[in-house]
Amino acid sequence: MSSADIKAIAALDDNLRWRMYTFIRAERRPVTRDEAAASVGISRKLAAFHLDKLVDAGLLRAGYQAAGKVGRAPKVYEPANVDVRVAIPQRQHDVLAEILMDAVVAEDVQDAAVRAAAQRGEKLGTSERDKAKLGRLGSERALTVAQELLARHGFEPARDSPTCLRLRDCPFHPLAAKEPALVCGINQAFLSGLLEGLRAPTVRAVLEPTPGECCVRLRGD
Repeated sequence: MSSADIKAIAALDDNLRWRMYTFIRAERRPVTRDEAAASVGISRKLAAFHLDKLVDAGLLRAGYQAAGKVGRAPKVYEPANVDVRVAIPQRQHDVLAEILMDAVVAEDVQDAAVRAAAQRGEKLGTSERDKAKLGRLGSERALTVAQELLARHGFEPARDSPTCLRLRDCPFHPLAAKEPALVCGINQAFLSGLLEGLRAPTVRAVLEPTPGECCVRLRGD
């Protein structure tokens, strides 16, 4: 674990900072101090103090919003492109993942990887269905269930419409950036399997690559 990770974790070990940070991540746009302050119910001055702590820790980037004809451009904040990992003792899961990914590409066994991903997703969906005792799912209800489930697995889902679920984060980054065709195919198979396990035949996992987001969206009929 690097000193930067330790600093980031320490910065988030404060309820106000954690709530503002999650609010800013969810907004997916530059957020002003006033907006951040209102999100947690504190003064603008106190919000500025906490926001600057998050910037200093490398979790947020600060800039200035384009000003109008009158007035000073407000300072705004948005998430930095950083992953924070905690492991004591230090683990190297990412190294193993890259080795396995290289092996899949080299040995041309993508089909086996896609099948394994679909099975893993179906197992997860079935487990969620059994645990929640779900009955028949229409598109909108299935997307709501999937949204709650995928939020727990790092996808940061957001409802674009009643029948479209956008996944704002790729939990498989940076591997997806290295081998997008392989990783995005595995991801689509995983999410399709999840929908199969949930028994949601009216919802599909479709490839719709978007910069900075997951390559898959869930769409209902």
